[in-house]
Amino acid sequence: MNLKSIIKKYQINKCRKRIRKKAKTLGENLYLGGITKINDNTYIGNNVNFNGMTIYGSGRVVIGNYFHSGVECMIITQNHNYDKGKSIPYDETVIYKDIIIEDFVWIGSRVMILPGTHIGEGAVIQGGAVVHGTIPPYAIAGGNPAKIFKYRDIEHFKKLKEEKRFF
Repeated sequence: MNLKSIIKKYQINKCRKRIRKKAKTLGENLYLGGITKINDNTYIGNNVNFNGMTIYGSGRVVIGNYFHSGVECMIITQNHNYDKGKSIPYDETVIYKDIIIEDFVWIGSRVMILPGTHIGEGAVIQGGAVVHGTIPPYAIAGGNPAKIFKYRDIEHFKKLKEEKRFF
């Protein structure tokens, strides 16, 4: 094992300890393939795979079972008040919005998820996407802003789920 591998392993173990302390709930079988930072209001399901994730802000984040992320992903849970504030470009008010990511969601590398987003079961988010709003179950979306361009084969997905064929 070379020095670079030893350092990465040390950093990931440090992340794992921090996640155990900070997460509101933490399911079984958490996998960390990269540096991951969460907030104090994060709920993590079972068999979650983070390959490098940062969660910013204090809003609530719920991550379902069998979630997979690519590298360098970002979730932002709060905004400044820029619309009806007391000053411009924004005031001191912070607006928190929940983020819900349901079971079996896969997000590619460098995806950014913005406040108030809800991603449905089995959705796939293309690498580099900027996601805001609602992505329905089984949708495949990408771009900036993320748009749905296809759906999974839902019957096949449900068959695999029923057979408990999870990765």
